Amino acid sequence: MSAPPPGTTVTLHAWNDGDEHAPGAARRALQGALAELHVTGEPADDVTLAVGELIANAVEHATGPYVLNLRRTGRDVLCEVHDTSRSLPRPAATEPLHELFAPCEEGRGGGLDAISAVLAERGRGLRIVDELSGGCWGARQTRSGKCCWIAIPASFRGSWGVA
Repeated sequence: MSAPPPGTTVTLHAWNDGDEHAPGAARRALQGALAELHVTGEPADDVTLAVGELIANAVEHATGPYVLNLRRTGRDVLCEVHDTSRSLPRPAATEPLHELFAPCEEGRGGGLDAISAVLAERGRGLRIVDELSGGCWGARQTRSGKCCWIAIPASFRGSWGVA
């Protein structure tokens, strides 16, 4: 797979309400597309985790049909999650995540422990999306509902030939 030409949208997965296996299948479709585009390792994990949060929000807070797209606009490559809700997401007001993830003096309470605590709480998914995407994400209303997206950073796209 090469990067989609400008203006092109590629549907990676589409599903309806009630399909409990669909979110996992959507994440696997994204992982496959990223691998074909030579986006692997930590960058692929970060994109997949961030988009997984958008998928989870769509399934929890909206109704289907849901669609996961890869779209290129100019020089940006976006992963988009579409659903039928017109309500745009708002991140919960919390402290910056980098403060939560810093290891404490005693070597406990930061790192994985902090990530687990954040993931266990509700309302933190968009903060995780923001951190993993470097703030390059957003949401917009569409004719049929909304689209939440993240931009795949240029540093992850070197092999795509996308400037």
